Amino acid sequence: MITHIVLFKLKDGIERSAPSVAEAEKFARAVGDHVPELVDWRVGWNTVDRDISYDFAAIGVLPDRAALEKYQVNAYHQESVQKWRAISDWVVVDLADS
Repeated sequence: MITHIVLFKLKDGIERSAPSVAEAEKFARAVGDHVPELVDWRVGWNTVDRDISYDFAAIGVLPDRAALEKYQVNAYHQESVQKWRAISDWVVVDLADS
């Protein structure tokens, strides 16, 4: 199993209440419905405000590396990526269960 974790930080000047943020969130929430390789999909806003905190997270579980590669090129996922790219910076980590 691979746990795919993405942490998003809204760009300076982008407010959570912006329509572009609402659109990106809507797409992120629906990724799990559009990527059949995902075993589990969770997204949400950070609930604790700290200087080092990111704003939004997406966590997906996939059965293997091949599924991760299909997820990465999935058209709906790529559309979601474009929406987040316009409003945020992010970091990604992919954890392989041992």
